[in-house]
Amino acid sequence: MSNFAVEALNIERNFNGGEVRALDDVSLHVPQGEVFGLLGPNGSGKTTMVRILSTILLPTSGTATVNGFDVVKQPDAVRRSIGLAGQYATVDENLTGSENLRMIGSLNHLEKSIVIPRSKDLLEQFGLSDAANRTTKTYSGGMRRRLDLAAALVANPPLLFLDEPTTGLDPQSRQDLWAIIEGLVEGGTTVLLTTQYLEEADRLAKQLVVLDHGKIIAEGTSQQLKTRLGNTVLVLSFSNTDDASRAAKLVGDVSKQPANIDGTVVELTVEHGPNAAAEALRRIDTAKIVLTGLTLREPSLDDVFLNLTGHKAEDPPSNDNDAPSSKRRSRKESV
Repeated sequence: MSNFAVEALNIERNFNGGEVRALDDVSLHVPQGEVFGLLGPNGSGKTTMVRILSTILLPTSGTATVNGFDVVKQPDAVRRSIGLAGQYATVDENLTGSENLRMIGSLNHLEKSIVIPRSKDLLEQFGLSDAANRTTKTYSGGMRRRLDLAAALVANPPLLFLDEPTTGLDPQSRQDLWAIIEGLVEGGTTVLLTTQYLEEADRLAKQLVVLDHGKIIAEGTSQQLKTRLGNTVLVLSFSNTDDASRAAKLVGDVSKQPANIDGTVVELTVEHGPNAAAEALRRIDTAKIVLTGLTLREPSLDDVFLNLTGHKAEDPPSNDNDAPSSKRRSRKESV
């Protein structure tokens, strides 16, 4: 038996008669018992991939198995072996928390003798016991997300698809949900997580695949992706954008990567932080440009993503839907 919960090979998905390619030759291997991160901005193809793996969409070409079942030939078996929580909570707001979970159990053809204690356990696990008999429309956004995740676990699936589960949550609710996901994995659940929050991917995912415009552009662990950039990020701050632009041209060659200019801030990834900082300061001082701040820090996944794609993960794509143009291409880089 395979050690992978998900094996997807050369998946393509086209829309509009082939004019738009949402996924372009995407292959994934998701190990059992860990969080696997699918990272990318809106429109990168993440949700399309989840829809294919959960049998909502058919691939245009390629093959995929989930828990050993073929997503095209054995869709019912796939559905019975997974849980799915999408970007927005899908609970019925006119039912109580307990009623929502029992309804999901009924839809999964589970006996009441199983559903009732299972619902109670899940409500307790997700910190919703006190609100079990309240209608869901009285729940906060974070409570609804937790209930939605609990609903995906009623049938106790070995694999859970989480498609941007913390979208729209406040920082504390996001932290709470992260802790719950970590607890699920400790209990043996496999999680395929899609996210555009790089902090989320950094904390939760053991392995990462970065998608942009429907193609895999990098893959590896979080640390491997960061290491590719260099040891340190040099951050230089100026009082105005003109000074920032001038300084970026002066110090650009102290890094092997192009400088990133964000308003009055210039960032460079460098191999030897102190030496690079000293050289940058010398050049800026010689040019009589006023420097208002300097910082050396560890590279982040934000830096990785910006370097790979030329834009930040939260930046909106030029195409608003989850089906990027086939004319745009990115290079794949494995670590």
